Amino acid sequence: MYQEAVEKAVAHYRDLLLSQIDRAEKMNNVPAPAKKEKTVIGVVGGDGIGPIITAQAQRALEALLADEIKAGTIELRTIEGLTIENRLAVGKAVPDDVLAEIKACDVLLKGPTTTPSGGEQLESANVALRRELDLYANVRPVCVPEEGIDWMFFRENTEGEYTLGSKGIEIPGLLTMDFKVTTVAGTRRIARAAFEFARKNGKTHVAIVTKSNIMKKTDGMFSILCREIAAEYPEIQADEYFIDIMSANLLKANMRSQLQVFVMPNLYGDIITDEAAQIQGGVGTAGSANIGDTCAMFEAIHGSAPRMIARGMGDYANPESILRAAVMLLQHIGMPDKAAKLTAAIETANRTAPITGTREGASCAQFGDAVIAAL
Repeated sequence: MYQEAVEKAVAHYRDLLLSQIDRAEKMNNVPAPAKKEKTVIGVVGGDGIGPIITAQAQRALEALLADEIKAGTIELRTIEGLTIENRLAVGKAVPDDVLAEIKACDVLLKGPTTTPSGGEQLESANVALRRELDLYANVRPVCVPEEGIDWMFFRENTEGEYTLGSKGIEIPGLLTMDFKVTTVAGTRRIARAAFEFARKNGKTHVAIVTKSNIMKKTDGMFSILCREIAAEYPEIQADEYFIDIMSANLLKANMRSQLQVFVMPNLYGDIITDEAAQIQGGVGTAGSANIGDTCAMFEAIHGSAPRMIARGMGDYANPESILRAAVMLLQHIGMPDKAAKLTAAIETANRTAPITGTREGASCAQFGDAVIAAL
């Protein structure tokens, strides 16, 4: 009864498997990045509240980098077209012309983009960009000093459930299957990124977060390879936690100060960093870095807030998350002093122009004005 559907599924799976083998082999042959005289920063607005909040981060970068822009060592380049309307019109997660513009940049500051849910609709633009640019390390800091929280999350960004998330198998009327992918090279490089960060920043503990007791092949290999990398860093204690208990541990006051650096597969990292951001003050307060060997993308960790737009409240969206992403961008391109200035300006704006998400609080533009004034 289902023989034809099974044969189609088997052929589909074969193609997927071959494509993932090819991807895994290419990871071992990444060319070293060429040195450039000018750093091109692409600014992508995105959807919903994306252009609103990104405009304020662009203002801050223009103010901080005015001398470098004038000297021609840095260029801020606005990239249009990564909108849900344009992506649906051409049927691609990232239109070809937009992708070409993005690939011509060294780093990106990107606003949130909308991803349609369910069915055979578009793949996430974020997932597509992470794959196309090989941005394998999603790095998210969370800091609440008064509660002893100083966390850095390293989430594998190109594999797991996300790499084939729109390419599952369906037996109509009976079942569906999606796929989770873990490669040796992909796991080793995210593990090394986490342990290198720990060593360079004087951290003494790395938490390896999996569900290897259930996902024995994928998470099992992730666990084994992380421990192999950990053995190269004897000064750092590495412990494995299951994702469910770690989600609970983030809420335990007596555990918080013991946790420092985390490394984990894609889906778990997506979920648990939102939980951590909520502890910090909400997803609107957290920035995110997506880092590869030749390119990097910095963004807010939240979505495009379509309900906020529908209520006519987009102008009251909080730009702190994308401004925090801009801080990480400045750190990445070797400008820690300017990153520190922007951090201080954001903290000042939180006091002088607090955003509440309502008309009683400051607007997004007013918060941006306060940041510029503090700079």
